[in-house]
Amino acid sequence: MSLTAPPQTLDAWLARIEACHPSEIELGLTRLAEVAARLPIDLERSSKIIVAGTNGKGSTVAMLESILRQQGVSVGVYTSPHFLRYNERITLNGTPVDDECLCQAFAVIEQARGETPLTYFEYGTLAALLIFSQAQVDVALLEVGLGGRLDAVNIVDADIAVVTTVALDHTDWLGSDRETIGFEKAGIFRTGKPALCGDVAAPDSVIRHADSLAAPLYRNGVAYRFERGAGSWNWNGLDAQGNACSFNALPLPTLPLSNAALVMQVLQLLPFSVSESAVRQGFARACLAGRMQPVQIGALAATLDVAHNPEAALYLADTLRREQCEGQLHFVLGMLADKDISAVVEQLAPVVDRWYPVTLDVPRGATADTLVAVLAEAGVDAASIHVAGSVADAVAMLQALDARDRVVIAGSFFTVAEALALISGAGN
Repeated sequence: MSLTAPPQTLDAWLARIEACHPSEIELGLTRLAEVAARLPIDLERSSKIIVAGTNGKGSTVAMLESILRQQGVSVGVYTSPHFLRYNERITLNGTPVDDECLCQAFAVIEQARGETPLTYFEYGTLAALLIFSQAQVDVALLEVGLGGRLDAVNIVDADIAVVTTVALDHTDWLGSDRETIGFEKAGIFRTGKPALCGDVAAPDSVIRHADSLAAPLYRNGVAYRFERGAGSWNWNGLDAQGNACSFNALPLPTLPLSNAALVMQVLQLLPFSVSESAVRQGFARACLAGRMQPVQIGALAATLDVAHNPEAALYLADTLRREQCEGQLHFVLGMLADKDISAVVEQLAPVVDRWYPVTLDVPRGATADTLVAVLAEAGVDAASIHVAGSVADAVAMLQALDARDRVVIAGSFFTVAEALALISGAGN
């Protein structure tokens, strides 16, 4: 039932919307589309880019946003989850929207929904679309929360639809094989509109779905290619008319190069041109919280990474191997119990010297004891495992390291959030 006296603070609104629906996730667009139709959402004048994929969504969005802002166009970005403040999910030109803006959007949605229940994520999605409509952004960058076909973001018709990678994750919701998962993610494609896939081994289901919609599909290794050089990289691909184009000696981003190459192809398909200067400056300045993020926690220098599935763990391991430190690599690991912990440990074990398993005190959080058991099964020497009750406890244990050593804190958004909270003094 709609509120007669709406909450007065953002925290109160978030508590309200969290309680609105009995499930955290309910895939499907019917309820959401009905409510959206009652709202003053109008993004006809905005270029709408939707990004789905198992890994690399956030990095792709961050680099696109950085380059577009260098070009001087207005950009609205919707991502999830957040680390410390809900406001992080919705930004205008790089700045999180304020509490008042969110509260006003939630009030409009609450009035429009009537008796229709909405999930926490659906509320946030509608709030983002309302805010971007009011701001009349030039580009709306929308990150899919889960899957694609039935995700709330998919009520928007993408002008450009992007699938970064397809790997096994959220199998209870999306299916147990890459073909099934690929079809779900390709559900964001639209008839006749550009579709992109950054996976070098794109599932046949993605290719077939694009074909069925007559959506031109730009694939990594087919439509575009890239190569890494010494301190720079080169890219070649296609413009919207199918003509070959190339960029050489681009600055290496701090975010994954495969996602940067995908971003380059997206830029060629926009309805406006982006200067090479904006591209270079945008890549050089792009960064993303929780992705190979260097931080200082007291006297401790550390790297934060959300790597929470095998594909992300492999990328992290490769990066750490390439950036090998002179001393030992200390790894603080906190994960959710429903993730493939064994496969993540398998990818990371060859590069880690000492492990610090921690308990994540959230629903679905794995305990340190569970992580210890997985590490033991993987053949990790018990002498290299140092159990910590929390991320804060692990950080306290690591404060007096040799300067040649390196510390990585990873395994979940929740793990990174705990580390960031130690820096800011904020709560979770």
